[in-house]
Amino acid sequence: MPDVAPAPPPLSDALVADASAAADAAARRAGVHVRELHDIADLRAASSLFETVWGSGPEGVPIHSEVMLGLVHAGGAVTAAYDGDHLVGAAVLGAARPAGSTYGFIAAALPGRADRGIGRTLKLAQRAWALRRGLTRMTWTFDPLVARNGRFNLARLGATAPGYEVAFYGRMADGVNGADEADRLVARWCMDAPSVADRAADHAGHRDGQAPAEPEPARDAVPLADGPDARPMLLEDGNGLWCRVPADVVALRRHDPAQASAWRSATREVFVPAFADGRVATHVTRDGWYLLERTDDTDDPRSAT
Repeated sequence: MPDVAPAPPPLSDALVADASAAADAAARRAGVHVRELHDIADLRAASSLFETVWGSGPEGVPIHSEVMLGLVHAGGAVTAAYDGDHLVGAAVLGAARPAGSTYGFIAAALPGRADRGIGRTLKLAQRAWALRRGLTRMTWTFDPLVARNGRFNLARLGATAPGYEVAFYGRMADGVNGADEADRLVARWCMDAPSVADRAADHAGHRDGQAPAEPEPARDAVPLADGPDARPMLLEDGNGLWCRVPADVVALRRHDPAQASAWRSATREVFVPAFADGRVATHVTRDGWYLLERTDDTDDPRSAT
């Protein structure tokens, strides 16, 4: 008998409709329109966009158009954002296990466009696409040292990171990752969770026009270790462990690769034992502090799935 995964249970019409509405609203705010790509010419344009953002390595472009076409043919999606006729962002999504899961392979907005909310628009479009098909979990990896991405994934989208992969991509060589070992945090996004839906709709804490309160390291947090810059890097308070990453590791990799590598080693020494101890990364502050909490509730959207 073929190994056929069972179809995921249907989701509520209200959840699916709200997800689509949130994605549409994000696109309007970003000043873009979003569509799915199927033709090889459009996919080649997306591949060129990824190369513009990430650069090319010894194996060439980050992802080939032929690979994206195969993923689409197998039931995945390549989502693209356009400003008029100009492609300004794209994201690639594929099916994953267990049933009801998806995997995000790569996503990017053109340089100078990210602050417009194009990245968020693409993720919310992926969420709407997935929920329409009964898919509720998304996994992807990201560089823990890029604080901006960590904050986007955990604080803005409401994903969590329950795992850390040492040298996930081996040693990379491009304009963003430098030439160091490429450690990655594993993001888990419970797309049907109320907290995620609230963030998607921009409801949480914004009804009065004020941003919601966010966790920050307590003033009396206990310092446990310093970072490569000789400033406190690891703290502990009542919320859990707090680990700081550099403000701009991409620039640091260009100007001081040895210092950037030292940060990678230092954060690895924090994250690996923290996750082995049952902690989950649940938040990143504006100034680059990761919160590592303990959670034993497997139904909590902050825990691994």
